[in-house]
Amino acid sequence: MPTCKECDSEVDQLVSVKVDGKAKKLCEDCADRARETAEIAEASEGAVQQMMGFKGRR
Repeated sequence: MPTCKECDSEVDQLVSVKVDGKAKKLCEDCADRARETAEIAEASEGAVQQMMGFKGRR
């Protein structure tokens, strides 16, 4: 059985998710958490850039 790299538990199936520009194979629960943290980080970065008046791209 495959093992999740994040939580080290054996799962039936791994899901490939891009985290910080790198593809990782995680279980479904860890993949959902990784997606949520990436969305939160992107939203907070956008809020800070808007607050500071940044008009360019990263």
